[in-house]
Amino acid sequence: MNGTVAAADETEENGEKSQWKLFIEDISVLQLVLSFLLMGVLCLALMLYLMFTPLWPIPTLYFTWQIIDWDTPERGGRRTAFVRNWRVWKHLKDYFPVKLVKTAELNPRKNYILGCHPHGIMSIGAFSCFSTETGGFAQAFPGMRSSLAVLAGLFRMPLFREYLMFAGGLPVSKKSLEYMLSEAGVGNAMVIIIGGAEESLACSPGVNTVVMKQRKGFVRLALENGADLVPVYSFGENELFPQVLLSEGSVGRRLQTLFKRVMGFAPCLFAGGRWLLLPYRRPVVTVVGSPISVPHIHNPSEQQVDHYHKLYMDSLSKLFHSHKTSCGLADTHELRII
Repeated sequence: MNGTVAAADETEENGEKSQWKLFIEDISVLQLVLSFLLMGVLCLALMLYLMFTPLWPIPTLYFTWQIIDWDTPERGGRRTAFVRNWRVWKHLKDYFPVKLVKTAELNPRKNYILGCHPHGIMSIGAFSCFSTETGGFAQAFPGMRSSLAVLAGLFRMPLFREYLMFAGGLPVSKKSLEYMLSEAGVGNAMVIIIGGAEESLACSPGVNTVVMKQRKGFVRLALENGADLVPVYSFGENELFPQVLLSEGSVGRRLQTLFKRVMGFAPCLFAGGRWLLLPYRRPVVTVVGSPISVPHIHNPSEQQVDHYHKLYMDSLSKLFHSHKTSCGLADTHELRII
């Protein structure tokens, strides 16, 4: 086993990766893509199937346990260092590669809301940097714990919910976020992909569009819990999967919008490189900006929310323009906030 791992990490003397290393990276990324697309549904289908077999006690016991354990995802979850340190995450990071860039310190005696942009198709940068220990967040920000907030409905899927919690994932719900920001001590960095499903429909190579002009809930949450705001931008996220962008008003776009409203996520029409599933090998640089100091206000007014929302948008724009050329974009690239 050790020999296999060592072989997977080998590179040629000229700096090129070995064929074995490339293969391991491909498999590592493929398992994440398949997990993103199919794992939740397959876990549910498996448990339902077992209900009609002689193994029915297994899903019966699990569903009973799930009901008892229903609120755990919104009470801090069940993260484990074992899953977050899986070797597969290092190979996933090396595939692109993904890099975390620190621009300022985060105080471990405080809590933060990190707004991550853009969503992309699968938020590879956010997952690698904040849901795995190989992303380098703990080393860059000693004393801080990062948790990626994802679609709350995923935590109702049997078995899949455990996988998400083991990786430090939490529901992107007010109850869950308030618990982490007010009852789970300090040193918590809650990572929210602000644009969500709507932003995923706007992503495409060469496009720098973020959806947040009307997304103010995270600012209100920060004010109510005294958590500072930190803008984060993953350069290269939109370059990983080409997507067919449907025109506004078209039948396809209306169906995407309807699906998003009902299910909470959008079915994007995308294709990867190899096997049509693997993303292209493009560098992803996730830049963590400077924190915006936010006062603790129990019942903030709309004017206060708007004020800090504008400060956040200005800070995000500054972060984008300060780092775009060093992260592979041309100086002519602009950030479009809708």
